Amino acid sequence: MTHPSDAAPGTGATAGAWLGPGTDEHVLALSLGSPEVFGELYTRHFAAVYRYVAGRLGPDAADDLAAETFLAAFRRRDRFDPGRGAVRPWLFGMATNLVAQHHRAESRWYAALARAGSDPLIAPSVWVGDEDRIADRVVASQARPALAAALARLPDRDRDVLLLVAVGGLGYAEVAFALNIPEGTVGSRLNRARRKIIAALGEAPNPPSPSADGFPTTLWRS
Repeated sequence: MTHPSDAAPGTGATAGAWLGPGTDEHVLALSLGSPEVFGELYTRHFAAVYRYVAGRLGPDAADDLAAETFLAAFRRRDRFDPGRGAVRPWLFGMATNLVAQHHRAESRWYAALARAGSDPLIAPSVWVGDEDRIADRVVASQARPALAAALARLPDRDRDVLLLVAVGGLGYAEVAFALNIPEGTVGSRLNRARRKIIAALGEAPNPPSPSADGFPTTLWRS
């Protein structure tokens, strides 16, 4: 699959299509002539990218891979086309590609979380408008073992979508841009992942009580 950052350079970066001064897209445009300006994007987005990678590979790997994400973005910044999407999902797409190169490490991380303990964990009610809270506490050892095991069993492409929404906080259109897939595919993969997570948690010992819409309301502790 071709990532948006690898697409042939378009006219967006040079045709004045930026959203305005101060936006991520404007900063990226300025960095083409003044590379030092790119550091502003690092300041704005490193913490979020780190959190996403840490949720998938653990904190030990997150420092290096988050930094590598921004290095890749810097090297490819002339290929970014704002007509296709925004900088933030573009960064998360590159982070996802890097995570994919560490599949075994991700599997080991979820296995470690699954062995970490089984304290009751609390989360807000989650459903159609709130899917982005499903894995809000996947990072570090707070993830419920049943949730970690369920995430490990998801197909990579479904887990990518789920965690870009849940941990990355991206919307459907942003995930579609990040992964270079149709927006409808994002919805179908997210729904499939959500059903599997719900089913797995329902089979766990002392499963969380469902909310009125059937989704568990107690998944993790903040």
